[in-house]
Amino acid sequence: MNNPSPSEPHPGAKPLRRHLVVGTGSIAHAHAAAVTAHAGRAAVVTAIDIDARRAEDFAAGHGIAHWSTDLAEALVARPDLAHVCTPPGSHVPLALQCVEAGVPVLLEKPPALSLAEIDRLLEASEVNGVEVAVVFQHRFGASGLKVRQLLQEGALGRPLVAVCDTLWYRPPEYFAVPWRGKWDVEGGGPTMGHGIHQFDLLLALMGGWTEVSAMAARLSRETATEDVSTALVRFDNGALATLVNSLLSPRETSLLRIDTERATVEVEHVYGYAKEDWRITPAPGHESVGDSLAAVTGGGRSCHQDQMGAVLDALDTGSPLPVPLREARDTLELVAAVYASAFTGRTVRKGEIGPGHPFYTRMDGTGAPWSGNLATEGASL
Repeated sequence: MNNPSPSEPHPGAKPLRRHLVVGTGSIAHAHAAAVTAHAGRAAVVTAIDIDARRAEDFAAGHGIAHWSTDLAEALVARPDLAHVCTPPGSHVPLALQCVEAGVPVLLEKPPALSLAEIDRLLEASEVNGVEVAVVFQHRFGASGLKVRQLLQEGALGRPLVAVCDTLWYRPPEYFAVPWRGKWDVEGGGPTMGHGIHQFDLLLALMGGWTEVSAMAARLSRETATEDVSTALVRFDNGALATLVNSLLSPRETSLLRIDTERATVEVEHVYGYAKEDWRITPAPGHESVGDSLAAVTGGGRSCHQDQMGAVLDALDTGSPLPVPLREARDTLELVAAVYASAFTGRTVRKGEIGPGHPFYTRMDGTGAPWSGNLATEGASL
């Protein structure tokens, strides 16, 4: 029996997955780097952007053979995965185009501008039998995965209290980009575009939520959206959590703390955590859980590379792509509930926001309290 030549794949070897990057702005570089980190398993073969010069520069910078301004033409080649890395307002239209061409999608956050949009994409995904996954990379850091396992197995006891803060800083000039700070094209402020990562990790660790009571304000930045929000959340298991999202906080931090029957679990970072950012403090009498993360090895900061590895594993085994769009919908529904509660002054329960509800088609629903006044004074409920 002849040995395969170096140019031929080894029998049983996994195929090299061909990736397409749609939109070559800042976040696309993280996607290209994540694929490159798995060289030998995947490669970006084409970059697409409406700006030809930007697409060409991106392709040259990442060693990508082809670039184009024509997505339809690129989809004819049926790549294994399309990364949608454009501004939020175009996420669903572009993902729909990929799905209808039979190409699975990895969609940047937020996946859609509204629950109505994500439901439209869900329907198209299911009708066409083509998967859509969403980038929530903090689920895939090694320590985060271990904590999720500990909670699911009951090793830490029942979760009781949680704190979920995304306290970041964005100067006024950050909002000079045309699509930022506007409901129609960004979908919301820090609740939608920034805190959503921490929300998703919280839900992955704590499970489903049942109701939300919230406040939001535009205190400093001249935007249509909020620049700060706070919320109280009740979970299926009865646990309670506070959420704070801000773009006004000079000392930036992303903090998640869960107090369980047997320990306090904490992680504090900014844009990605490593093992050393996690801490488990055991309750009296449960000292043995204090070293629960000792066995975690490998990995740097939670990043796109971690999720890309999980995506490639799923492609190789035929498993569902992580994070499935339906799971991502739960996170987006929490965002919608925060806005609905903040702008109406009512507690909002899971499942309440559906067709016919004002916050189903727009995150600002009935309108932000400050919508008639774009001066810098804040307004809140």
